[in-house]
Amino acid sequence: MGSDDNRKRNSGSRLSPETGKRTPRRLKKQKLTAEVGGSGSLKPEQTTGEKKKKRKINSDFIKPTDIVRVKGSPDMVIVLLVVILTLFGLVMVFSASYAYAYSSLGNSYFYVRRQAIYAVPGAVLMIVASFVDYNFYRRMTPLAYVGTMALLAGVLAYGFAAGDTQRWIEIGGYSVQPSEMAKLAIVMMIALYASVSQERIVNYENKRQSYIYGLVVPLGIVGLPCILVYFENHFSGVIILFAIGIVMIFASGGNWRPLAVVAVAGLVLLLFAVMFVDYARVRLDMWLNPDNYDPQGRIWQTLQGLNAVGSGGMFGVGIGASKQKYLFVSQPQNDFIFAIICEEMGFVGATIIISLFVILTYRGFKVAMRAPDTYSSLLAFGITAKLALQVILNIAVVTNTIPNTGIALPFFSYGGSALIMQLIEMGMLISISRYTYREVSVPATVK
Repeated sequence: MGSDDNRKRNSGSRLSPETGKRTPRRLKKQKLTAEVGGSGSLKPEQTTGEKKKKRKINSDFIKPTDIVRVKGSPDMVIVLLVVILTLFGLVMVFSASYAYAYSSLGNSYFYVRRQAIYAVPGAVLMIVASFVDYNFYRRMTPLAYVGTMALLAGVLAYGFAAGDTQRWIEIGGYSVQPSEMAKLAIVMMIALYASVSQERIVNYENKRQSYIYGLVVPLGIVGLPCILVYFENHFSGVIILFAIGIVMIFASGGNWRPLAVVAVAGLVLLLFAVMFVDYARVRLDMWLNPDNYDPQGRIWQTLQGLNAVGSGGMFGVGIGASKQKYLFVSQPQNDFIFAIICEEMGFVGATIIISLFVILTYRGFKVAMRAPDTYSSLLAFGITAKLALQVILNIAVVTNTIPNTGIALPFFSYGGSALIMQLIEMGMLISISRYTYREVSVPATVK
């Protein structure tokens, strides 16, 4: 009888080979919050206080009690793609710009040298950003957003213009374009806001609460930089910022029906605003009625860009052999650099470049899907969506699918502020790619 009783008492537990103590079987399916180091060993949280603190911080869809955050190596495909695009971008900046640089400045290497000077600190910052835990970005998000808004306001008061738009401000002897920073600031701020307001955003049964938290508040986050950039006469910047904001609001769980209404209303409002700015109104009319304009006048750049695209044929005329860059396409190293790529590398080369961006976009979305919490997931998604939007809009401009709005091609178009911000963003994406989430059971020693 005694032995039977002992067997019954021991049936719900088991000896641990490490401690010699009995461990209840109910722990068999228990999930722990842990971080896996490079060795792959589980390191459970040390104290109850730490666990409670972590639960308080992560009020997301993904709860720390359901997953472990696994730290591994970065996504090397993303790293390789960024290196290839940056280096090839420098090659194409030189190829596209040397004739224009020699004609206007007497120095064929002017633009590529400056782009390379910006690429070096950009690469360093990307490496640094890739080793910083994304939780640091979360803590810095409010400061980054407020600081960017201050810089945008500073452009209106102290900035300087190049052409028809006043976009730059000088800081420490360097020209900075805060509208490039505003793209990342919007992504970071909406990601942070959604991570702390998720339950209210997706509470669709309470329509009033869902509209306020899922639409009104995030639209305010997006609207402020859009207004500031609008007063710079930078309509392409407004389009990009608004598009990024709408995509982020949708990804964070905002109700798509009212969001679609807002998107259409925003487009109509933007078109209405264009009517009050001469250069923007002319560009829209040139796109709608190209036959009304002198081919050697304002529509010259668009027509020569199309000539460059068509001149490339299947395999192109060869890198460095473009004819359109000899003062036919004005400032070919900027927004119309894709036209020179098409001419020199042809349909095949252009398809390869587009394919590299498609793969990078796919890998970025994959990182977002595997990210450990809502903030990191939305941050990775926003960075990737921003990149994809700019590529699509730039190619649409070059091919005259949409009006000429001056949207740069990431990693290729000349511009120091843009290149540095793109490399920093890629560093942040690589940092998030180091982490994933995974459900685990208790190690075999406690089963």
